[in-house]
Amino acid sequence: MADKNSNRIFLWSGPRNISTALMYSFAQRNDTIVSDEPLYAHYLSHSSAKPFHPGADEILSKMETDGEKVIERMLGPQQKSISFYKNMSHHLIHLDWKFMEAGSNIILTRSPEEMLLSFSKVIDQPGMEDVGYAMQMKLLEFLQTKNLPFVVLDAKKVLLDPEGQLRKLCEILGIPFNERMLRWSRGPIPEDGVWAKYWYKNVHLSTSFQPYEKKEIVFPDQLLPLLDECQPIYESLVKHAI
Repeated sequence: MADKNSNRIFLWSGPRNISTALMYSFAQRNDTIVSDEPLYAHYLSHSSAKPFHPGADEILSKMETDGEKVIERMLGPQQKSISFYKNMSHHLIHLDWKFMEAGSNIILTRSPEEMLLSFSKVIDQPGMEDVGYAMQMKLLEFLQTKNLPFVVLDAKKVLLDPEGQLRKLCEILGIPFNERMLRWSRGPIPEDGVWAKYWYKNVHLSTSFQPYEKKEIVFPDQLLPLLDECQPIYESLVKHAI
């Protein structure tokens, strides 16, 4: 049974998105507690991804691997009135999604051309199960079928207008916008997952959402088939973006 006194926000992102920056943004609020990818160990223990993820053994040793137990904690009593759970959409494997009824759901997506190029610098041969687009589409269809409210954020739009997008998001979520969400101190935060040393360098060097820059991309040939799979899914998702 979910604790009715908490406002839960479930973020469902793909990797190499602005999900960590968004988590840092919400962490600046005095009324909000944030949690970094609580289902990561569940995902590693229920998929074939472990060999490709840096720090996997440490993640598995320090986090709960039973996703249902993680969900129970997310639905239990919270320390503050708002709880923000940064999640990767592909971490949802082998779970009952009914718990999403107990909170607000945000799907955060990004152009696959930019995302895949960034992701491949850490995991060089990703597949669809690693990048989350197909799972985000399933999630969108699930939320629509269950008539559950949801928000789609496009990373580019957030970077082009952080304050405008955050104001819209807070209004939809039914919480007041807070100017503190636009800036944070350089460096890590206590809530960072143990994988931060592998993935969060750019966020740790930042103090705000970084301005969007269109980059000249030389796309690797080996990723073109995956790009062709991801692009139409992204285009379907982004039609719903605020």
